Amino acid sequence: MEKKKIFKSAPLPFMGQKRKFLSRFKSALQNYSPTATYVDLFGGSGLLSHAVKSVYPNAKVIFNDYDNYRERLSNVDKTNQLVTELRYLLKDYSKDSKIIGDTRKNVLDCIKQAEKKGYVDYITLSSNLIFSMNYVKTFECLEKETIYNRIRQSNYDTTGYLDGIEVTSQCYKTLFVTHKDKPEVIFLVDPPYLSTDTGTYKSFWKLRDYLDVLNLLDNTKYFYFTSNKSSIIELCEWIETKTPMSNPFAGAYTETMNTAVTFQSSYTDIMIYKT
Repeated sequence: MEKKKIFKSAPLPFMGQKRKFLSRFKSALQNYSPTATYVDLFGGSGLLSHAVKSVYPNAKVIFNDYDNYRERLSNVDKTNQLVTELRYLLKDYSKDSKIIGDTRKNVLDCIKQAEKKGYVDYITLSSNLIFSMNYVKTFECLEKETIYNRIRQSNYDTTGYLDGIEVTSQCYKTLFVTHKDKPEVIFLVDPPYLSTDTGTYKSFWKLRDYLDVLNLLDNTKYFYFTSNKSSIIELCEWIETKTPMSNPFAGAYTETMNTAVTFQSSYTDIMIYKT
């Protein structure tokens, strides 16, 4: 029997995936049932859903693919073909060097032709041509960027990534209501971070949106992800002391991890979970 591949990061680039927190997340999962239902309300790249399924193969895992990551997965062959063509065009360019002149024109023409054929994954393409976690979503935006030879030297492999996982695409509130009263349900709650770049997400988030999410945490088992940039934890503590409302994080476990953005800047990722 062929051993199923366990992904340690999302197979295609996605801003905000929990790659660095994965080992701690898997360790914390040991406190939960191997046959429970795990509902990934803000699925993103699906990495948390994949991790749960790899730890607990008999669990029911529901991935809310609101950002349509599966479309990118299903078109990976087209992405690999385009990256292969770009790799050939840049075969004489050194790694990370700036692409200029006729070569730049040829690269952009190649991408434009691929778009005419029907599909270009610009987020994945961005990681091959642009530095510093910058992503574009259209050809027009890419055309304005300075591009570099950051071309991946092997094909992307997405084989089996979402095997055994139920995929849906709906408002997280609707999905929550559907499952909140069912027995043994654990919610994975990883909304776009407040006060960080959410440019690759499909919707724009305001403070009220983040506060709405906190309503889901009362009387549920959950994993909740945030960062010290959001100040959500401090806000909840303030609410608890200044108003009749309770703190949704009371009694939960907290783990933190420092994440470097550049040599000079960093922030703290936070995982809060309640059993």
